[in-house]
Amino acid sequence: MLSYNGLDIAFYPYSEQWRELRKFSVLHLFSNRRVQSCRGIREDEVSRMIRKTSKEASSSQVTNLSKTLLSLSCTLICRIAFGKRYDEEDQQRRRFHDLLQEMEAAFVGFFFSDYIPSIGWLDSLNGMRSRLERTCSKLDSFLQELIDEHLNPNRPESMNGEGSRNSFNETWERFERFLIFDVFSAGSDTIAATIIWAMAALMKSPEAILKKAQAEIRGAVGNKDIVNEDDIQKLPYLKAIVKETFRLYPPALLSVPRQTLANCIINGHEIQFNSIVYTNVWAIGRELEYWENPNEFLPERCLNISVDMKGKDFQLIPFGAGRRGCPRYSLGLAMVEVGLASLLYSFDWELPFGIKKDDVDTQVLPGLTMPKKNDLPLPAKNLYA
Repeated sequence: MLSYNGLDIAFYPYSEQWRELRKFSVLHLFSNRRVQSCRGIREDEVSRMIRKTSKEASSSQVTNLSKTLLSLSCTLICRIAFGKRYDEEDQQRRRFHDLLQEMEAAFVGFFFSDYIPSIGWLDSLNGMRSRLERTCSKLDSFLQELIDEHLNPNRPESMNGEGSRNSFNETWERFERFLIFDVFSAGSDTIAATIIWAMAALMKSPEAILKKAQAEIRGAVGNKDIVNEDDIQKLPYLKAIVKETFRLYPPALLSVPRQTLANCIINGHEIQFNSIVYTNVWAIGRELEYWENPNEFLPERCLNISVDMKGKDFQLIPFGAGRRGCPRYSLGLAMVEVGLASLLYSFDWELPFGIKKDDVDTQVLPGLTMPKKNDLPLPAKNLYA
């Protein structure tokens, strides 16, 4: 119901129609050209985040990085995908965030019909069915409002970019709601969660890793107001930190379920045609056969290996692999790298008074993605205070 009966990119059955949908989305939404065209938006929103955090640091406030980064992530998605910016107190923004949480809860909620279809009627008795229907109705209304705004000839200029409806013609007519759903559901909290996990890992190793990363960034960037995306290419240690974060804390514990197209044998186990298969991305990233001391956060390991995150090397597949790999790879990676680099460049970070590095928890909330269970409040100190 949430994926419009499996008509979005993630759940659409493999077919000629799915290939058309993916080709269309990659070409018009997630190509390198499109990612680069959104660079100004990414850098503007990161700059806003840095200014806000700087004000908190100047007044000796503790920055709740979890809320700060979720705000950044939601705003980026709204501007890139929907062509509009919501302020933090905007009612539409709160609606957007609340709907995300409802969708997440619905996706991982227990439904009898998923396991024993014959007793699926119990989902109506326990209220799960009606709750799902309400969420779907609100989602449908929200997406329709976004579409109507783009159809409005008096819409603001900011909503007229290369990704506007007029560029897509008939293909857009067929897929508009499903594509918006994918961007809306998959891109909002994964970016924030990844940066939060990286900062949590760095605070557990402030001397060994955090200061080394900051020295690299500040040495390469010099005395500038912000880190831009050109600077990222000069930061191999930062890239290693990001790769290690994706290994230890992938955006999703399990891949989206897939269906086998033929009988196959894996490690002596016969997998029947039409079987539903889940890939345990979390376990692969911690597999002792491929990773020495797999439960430790060691960015140095990623400096000396050529393991690719795009799905070519199966020991690290945070974005999936093959034809079903995530098409948003470049966009998500760019957001994570510039966001994390900017935080490390602009501020010195320390743990709150009385908190030791071993007290930084790594508990996870249940859900499709892998968000940190508890917020990460950290005092920031302006670099040039």
